[in-house]
Amino acid sequence: MNSVKKYDLEERLIEFAIKIIELVEELPKNRAGNHIAGQLIRCGTSPALNYGEVQSSESQKDFVHKMKIILKELRETNICLKIIKRKPLIRQYQRLDKVIEECNELISIFVSSIRTAQKPKERVK
Repeated sequence: MNSVKKYDLEERLIEFAIKIIELVEELPKNRAGNHIAGQLIRCGTSPALNYGEVQSSESQKDFVHKMKIILKELRETNICLKIIKRKPLIRQYQRLDKVIEECNELISIFVSSIRTAQKPKERVK
């Protein structure tokens, strides 16, 4: 059961990265569009790539550290997406709203996972 959850999160992060790539391809080819595109492609695809590192964590501390890196990247992505919407840099708001919603859901998942991982373990007597 646990491997199914990991797989689902991995797949979700991969799908999120694909949506980010598609969004980046729609951004205008001007100074602002190119700047945001470069930033978004890095931070928006990073969570999927870093998730593989999480799965190979060497300790609980290493696990939490790597999860926090993913969380930072998701938060940066979220701000880029808000900038794109407020400027506006693309026309398809419905799709952008769905990506923002997914980003927020992923942030919630990682915040919860980090909190759980940081809880002291009960000792077996």
